[in-house]
Amino acid sequence: MKKVILTMCVIGAAMGLCIGGPARAEEKALVGEECAGEEASVVEVQPVIEMPVPVKKPLVQMAILLDTSGSMSGLIDQARAELWAIVNEFIFARRGGLEPEVQVALYEYGKSSLSSKVGFIRQIVPFTLDLDKVSEELFALKTNGGSEYCGWVIQEATKSLKWSSEPDDLKVIFIAGNEEFTQGPVDYRKSCKAAIAKGIVVNTLHCGSDSAGLSGKWKDGALLADGKYVCINHNRQIVHVAAPQDKEIAVLGLRLNDTYITYGESGQLYYERQSSQDHNASDLSKEAELQRAVAKASFNYRNDNWDLVDALKNETVKLEEVKVEDLPENMRKMSEKERRAYVESQAKLRADVQQKIQKLNEKRKKYVAAEMKKRQKDGDSLGSAITKAVREQAKKRNFTFEHCGEKTKDTENSSSK
Repeated sequence: MKKVILTMCVIGAAMGLCIGGPARAEEKALVGEECAGEEASVVEVQPVIEMPVPVKKPLVQMAILLDTSGSMSGLIDQARAELWAIVNEFIFARRGGLEPEVQVALYEYGKSSLSSKVGFIRQIVPFTLDLDKVSEELFALKTNGGSEYCGWVIQEATKSLKWSSEPDDLKVIFIAGNEEFTQGPVDYRKSCKAAIAKGIVVNTLHCGSDSAGLSGKWKDGALLADGKYVCINHNRQIVHVAAPQDKEIAVLGLRLNDTYITYGESGQLYYERQSSQDHNASDLSKEAELQRAVAKASFNYRNDNWDLVDALKNETVKLEEVKVEDLPENMRKMSEKERRAYVESQAKLRADVQQKIQKLNEKRKKYVAAEMKKRQKDGDSLGSAITKAVREQAKKRNFTFEHCGEKTKDTENSSSK
């Protein structure tokens, strides 16, 4: 009983110190009276263990709004081919030493087969890390004539998407089209001002001449929302510069697929979708095939929802909690220890292949950059316009771009400002 009383005294005194600050004189006296004359007892005080605060990755959110009216088939082809190059722009991006998480959302607008009640607009994909899903949807797009309501689709993307509330995260809209920016019942000026008020930069990509873009108010829209206005050649063929590393990168990109371990009811379907997007990129152009292989070797390509290697790496699931029937057939008869060893071996193999691709890509980038300087420029495409703008705007959010752990000129310039 004496020990219980003394323990309660100690706890009471500790609470006074922790909750109310230093105990008042009368409180100290009360504690002393209650504990007076009691036999001393040692009370073991457990140290407070501070839990580490999870480190939040910097976030990049890109909403791409594509005009899918009848004359925009070239634009859609560019989006299909250059999705991977756009995402790959962030392979070397860092903020505070951390790699960013890149989310992509996709809208189409201006197609007569879409409902007029919603402004001929459709959200194709909300913000997602599932790049194969984005690619699949791009290859499913079709064009036909219609009315292009730029103000309305910007308003819809601003309101409907789950944008980050962090001021340093990069939040950008890229809207591409060829008709007047002023069309439709929603005033583009209000939409652009509402976007930038939420920290969302609006970049306008006009598919046509500069004079038409200026008279159509495409530049005005960008200026209202701190964005860039660029005229692009939406019919330009994607340039592929053949490099000595191409063949090996392509082979390694396909080899990565052998390291995936499907799980869950739809795991095999997702694996087949991955293979389909490999073929889509390969059939479209050599450059798309290579850029996709590079993307698959980066942290931006994640498949936690169907691949056990990614799921365990990112702690999305616990291996022991995955049902036997949700595992691939070759793992069902394994012991738990054997399953874990198998996943770890596939993870190691993937990391090795990814590292080889990354090293080859470093050499390829230098080779292609040198070759491109020798060639005459034929106007920006969708992808080149986006990558230039997004790099510039990322620096304003304290992102830097590095190669092989060494600062590039971009990083040095950004640091000196």
